[in-house]
Amino acid sequence: MTAGTPKPQVDTSKPHPARVYDYLLGGKDNYPVDREIGQQLPEDSRRDSRLNRAFMHRAAAWVAQSGIDQYLDIGTGIPTEPNLHQIVQKIAPASRVVYTDNDPIVLRHAEALLISTPEGATDYIEADVRRPHEILEHARGFLDFSRPVALSLIALMHFIPDEDDPYGITRTLVDALPSGSVFVFSQGTADFQPQNLVGKVTNTYGKGGIPLRLRTRAEVLRFFDGLDLVDPGLVTAPKWFKGTPAPEDEQSSFYVGAARVR
Repeated sequence: MTAGTPKPQVDTSKPHPARVYDYLLGGKDNYPVDREIGQQLPEDSRRDSRLNRAFMHRAAAWVAQSGIDQYLDIGTGIPTEPNLHQIVQKIAPASRVVYTDNDPIVLRHAEALLISTPEGATDYIEADVRRPHEILEHARGFLDFSRPVALSLIALMHFIPDEDDPYGITRTLVDALPSGSVFVFSQGTADFQPQNLVGKVTNTYGKGGIPLRLRTRAEVLRFFDGLDLVDPGLVTAPKWFKGTPAPEDEQSSFYVGAARVR
């Protein structure tokens, strides 16, 4: 994003996952159509959003502490402090971060994503994960793909239905990463919810034109094929922590994990 870029047009007549997520996190960058979806979701959805966000914070800090200083974050969402770059640059000030999202409202707030440390740098591209080659082409102009890169897909792929080939999309992105890179991932699941509640969630999103494909543990594990999961493996959001005190073990409808690229 450059100075003078015209503000994008936002369709306020249709809900968007990034704005619904913002509402669930208590944000204010959403519209009545987004709040309508959020208000119809079970109360547990707020807790799940909070727990997923906390996982991202812990995982980003761990990646930075492990020595990686380059990040490709796809499905960034509306900035909610601390943002990923604020977490990693506090640990490694020279870190470089590329943010990606397909909601024009995120671009409106990209200035907040671009406030970097003097030593580091951040960048933003408006793009859809369904076009991974476009994202990679842009990222290669900002990140050095001869060195390890951390790729994060947080609470994104459950909005990608099977017919859009979520596994193929993920494989394209992961295959572009050099050895030593890290893949950080979270995905909604129905494994711990009664079927009637699952139906309410999927129907609520569906009425807003948002596809929702909750996946089982076995289905989520497929996203890590060919990678080396780090401890504690594929677990629910509150159970993933490394080098920090254990979070309170609350019920979560997100599977999360991090893996190293061979």
